[in-house]
Amino acid sequence: MNIKLIAAIITISLALVFYTIGVFSERKAGSLRLKQILFFGMGLVFDTTGTTIMSSIASSSSAATPALHLVTGVAAIVLMAFHFLWAAYVLGVGSQKSKTNFHKFSLVVWMFWLISYVAGLVMGMTS
Repeated sequence: MNIKLIAAIITISLALVFYTIGVFSERKAGSLRLKQILFFGMGLVFDTTGTTIMSSIASSSSAATPALHLVTGVAAIVLMAFHFLWAAYVLGVGSQKSKTNFHKFSLVVWMFWLISYVAGLVMGMTS
C-alpha cells in the first residue's frame, strides 16, 4: 500500500474520531463548550489534510472518482468549516439557549460528513 494512501486513511480516520468526540461530548454536556469547538477544529484540519492527500493521489491516477463523492466531500468540508465558525460565534456571543440547542446542528453536520466518509470507505474497498 502506498505511503500517501496510508497517511490519507489515517488522517481522515482521525477526523472521524475527533469530530465524533466533539459532537457527542457536546450532546452529553448539554451545552456547547470550548473543548468541543477544539475537537471540531481538529476534525476539520484532519479531514482537510486527508482529503488533500487523497486528491493528490486521485490526480496522479487514471481512475475516475465518482462525481457524487467529490460533491459530498467538498460539501462536507465546507459544512464542517461553517459549523466550526458558527460554534465559535455561538460560544462567544450566543445565548444560553443557542449553546444548549447547538448540538442539533452538530448532529446534522456530523451525519452528512459521515455519509461522505462511508462513501469514500466503500469506494476504497471496491477499487
